[in-house]
Amino acid sequence: MNKTQNTTQYKTVSAEIYNFRVWTDEISPEVLSRDLTTILTGCGYHILNHIEHHFPVKGYTALWLLAESHLAVHTFPEDEVSYIELSGCNKAHNELFRERFAEKFHIIER
Repeated sequence: MNKTQNTTQYKTVSAEIYNFRVWTDEISPEVLSRDLTTILTGCGYHILNHIEHHFPVKGYTALWLLAESHLAVHTFPEDEVSYIELSGCNKAHNELFRERFAEKFHIIER
């Protein structure tokens, strides 16, 4: 029997997740989708998929599936706020995302 040797190389990643949770007063789906996509790619994240849902009356939710984890957005138009949550396994990417998010969006305390 001829056995082939597995030559696949794997990257070692520690089991750590870095989270960034924030509220902003930006509620425009178009602005959120465009600017968050730009920030993610500019920080080195790899977007595998992006899905979004527009609620019939008002409201928006979106998810970016990243090679490094995910970003979720939920708008609450009645309160004029959006909740953003980034979870990822790359600390440097996460910290850069925090910086660029703060440069682009107004962060509010809730």
